[in-house]
Amino acid sequence: MQHLLFCSTIHLGVSQHFLRLRPSPSEHLPVPGLKEDPDPKYDPRKQDLAERTLKRKLGRNFDPVFMSINSPPVLENRTALEAQSRLMGPIPNQLKQLDLVTVGKKARRKFTQWLWAYTHCPVGYVWKDLGVRFWPRYVKEGQCLNERSCSFPAGMFCMPDKSVTKTFLRWYCQGFLQKKYCMWIQVQYPIISECKCSCVE
Repeated sequence: MQHLLFCSTIHLGVSQHFLRLRPSPSEHLPVPGLKEDPDPKYDPRKQDLAERTLKRKLGRNFDPVFMSINSPPVLENRTALEAQSRLMGPIPNQLKQLDLVTVGKKARRKFTQWLWAYTHCPVGYVWKDLGVRFWPRYVKEGQCLNERSCSFPAGMFCMPDKSVTKTFLRWYCQGFLQKKYCMWIQVQYPIISECKCSCVE
């Protein structure tokens, strides 16, 4: 299995091509866009994009929840982060066990709920176009919602904590010009699955 293919472009000399890269892991999430050579000669041809053949090549790794062959609706992208901003799961025990004896039960519950809402770090998902050299072309990518500080007092922000990997096909070319050889290879793409309130590195 090939590993992740996203960190940076490696220059291999004038006679070499941008796409002659060895996949390497990325520690930055969400994954930054890969800088590609724009020459369409290095794009897959129509016969290389046969859906049935590529689905068979990807096999059980095809996940329709996080992958899309066709462009997803734009509306889903606009509302995805808003929908994910709602609190998920029960209030953590650490918040329930706060020493709030001096306030009433009702006030304690409201304050705990407010603190949970303030410090919670949900994962928002939006669709990302990986380009024609990936199949499926679209990935539902996780993002940490960090428009504001998640700590009290302020200073910490929601940062990626855990991720899951999904396997995609990558159109991979070796050589250059008429001597190039291209094929689909499997690459692993990490997707943020959990965020936590922490210091910015």
